[in-house]
Amino acid sequence: MNDKRMPENVLYIDLSKKSFKIEKRPQLFRENLGGIGVAMKLLLEECPQGIDPFDPQNPIVFAVGPLTCLFPLASKTVAVFKSPHTGNLGESHAGGRSAVSIRMAGYGAIVIKGASNIPVYLAIHGDKVYFRDASTLWGMGSNFTVGRVIREHERGAGLRTIMRIGRAGENLVSYACVTTESYRHFGRLGLGAVFGSKKLKALVVSGKSSIQLENSGEYRKLYDEIYREAVESEVMKKYHDLGTSSNILPLNELGALPNENLRTARSIHAGEISGERFAEDFLGRRLACSHCPVGCIHIAALREPYEDEPYFYKTSMISYDYEPIYAIGNMLGSYNPAGILKLMDRIEALGLDVMSTGVVLAWATEAMEEGLISKKETTGLNLKWGYYQDYIQATEYITSQPNEFYRVLAKGVGNASEKYGGEDYALAYGGNEMPGYHTGPAAHIGFAVGTRHSHLDNAGYSIDQKHLGEKLLSPEELGENLLKEERWRQILCSLVLCLFARGIYTPERTTRALLAAGADRMDEKALMELGKKIHSEKYKFKIKEGYMGETAGIPQRVLQTPSPWGKLDEEYIRKTISYIHSASLNQ
Repeated sequence: MNDKRMPENVLYIDLSKKSFKIEKRPQLFRENLGGIGVAMKLLLEECPQGIDPFDPQNPIVFAVGPLTCLFPLASKTVAVFKSPHTGNLGESHAGGRSAVSIRMAGYGAIVIKGASNIPVYLAIHGDKVYFRDASTLWGMGSNFTVGRVIREHERGAGLRTIMRIGRAGENLVSYACVTTESYRHFGRLGLGAVFGSKKLKALVVSGKSSIQLENSGEYRKLYDEIYREAVESEVMKKYHDLGTSSNILPLNELGALPNENLRTARSIHAGEISGERFAEDFLGRRLACSHCPVGCIHIAALREPYEDEPYFYKTSMISYDYEPIYAIGNMLGSYNPAGILKLMDRIEALGLDVMSTGVVLAWATEAMEEGLISKKETTGLNLKWGYYQDYIQATEYITSQPNEFYRVLAKGVGNASEKYGGEDYALAYGGNEMPGYHTGPAAHIGFAVGTRHSHLDNAGYSIDQKHLGEKLLSPEELGENLLKEERWRQILCSLVLCLFARGIYTPERTTRALLAAGADRMDEKALMELGKKIHSEKYKFKIKEGYMGETAGIPQRVLQTPSPWGKLDEEYIRKTISYIHSASLNQ
């Protein structure tokens, strides 16, 4: 199968009927590039307004971009769906081999609807789709084992992606994730639970299509230019050497590192869980996503002795990044790297989203300290800051849900605080747990208004740090800054690029890359207009699905704990959110 120039095939799969079809949609890709632009259009086509996220007709849409397989760091796949965690737009990105495998199979996008009557996994090999019985995989104790079993039975080694869920997804934990290639994830917002509701255990994709380019000389020249900048950049060198965990010490120095459920934003123990400490004591290997020269994925080698066998050790390879360390390290008052890795390993095996899990456990720890819950609710666990052994057992209970308390925790911190109290320190925006940046007002405004409630939406955390020590921007100025960044990120996420490369893929270079890939000419103005349109569609989708917009809640703890900007002003935050809300609806 030859995929000439731009991707144009959409694969539609119906799990209820065990059927599929392939449609050529060149206009869809021409007008929306790929990635989030195409995925959002397909979601609008396929997702009925107000649908329950666990309804079989809630679609899962995967999409890749026109630069996939062609340029460095164009390594991500976008997934969109109706989120069971927020009841609203779900958007998640993952790297690994997912994007390359989908494009090499001949597709720009995959749409999955319906629900199987038995557990299945999908095997997509080029233009063939197989519905495999996954009954023996359903309920397996470890997500990692599922991947190993599938690898033994499916062809395409080296060119394939294997996406799968753990028991958390099977049991419909609303923040269950989808793991791909063992160390990458479609995290946040509960894609794993949507898989589980469809009885979809895994998705395997492989292919051997080729891409033909008209101007190979110009393409080669531009490829080399982007590659050199990627490997020579100081930012990329930092991510290669230490990974995102390099953020621990700078954020702590700023007073922007959330500790113990954001009761403080600085810790004297931060050095014990810094990127430098992990690299010196635990780093076992580095990995890279396909077509990425950086290798920012850091894998720890955790060596544990067997209790009854002298000189025998178990060595576990566990991925770590800033977000996991934030969520299950400093947020839980844990400064024991080995303990963090043990907890992380269990979360990965169960298929939970680590950020939501950490914030949920942080709320539960404080709620127990305040007397809102007791050992009766926790099934005998004594949740205390830094006690990772009990946190490991708590993740098991969140997954298996043995009582009402854990059934509530399995729906997120917002649901838990509504039932048991502690709303002031329930750290969530639009139902999604807070990322690990208490850098100032722009970060929290970005979490509140972003289409994913994520630090990846609009770089509010970066704006806070850039302007630190200066006069506070007006609500209108800050609103415009956040909107401009989020609109441009819609283009980067339509390509679909790793956002570490956002400084490399300037508008001028993006235009050249698109031309080399065979796309129509789009200048900076056209790209910005498309980014604005995509953002508008996403924001209006959210409003239709119940997002509160300018009246969205702000966790009180955020206003109480000083940031690098001091205590945050709620009125200022509200005015900025109101400005962004109005501009987003009227753009």
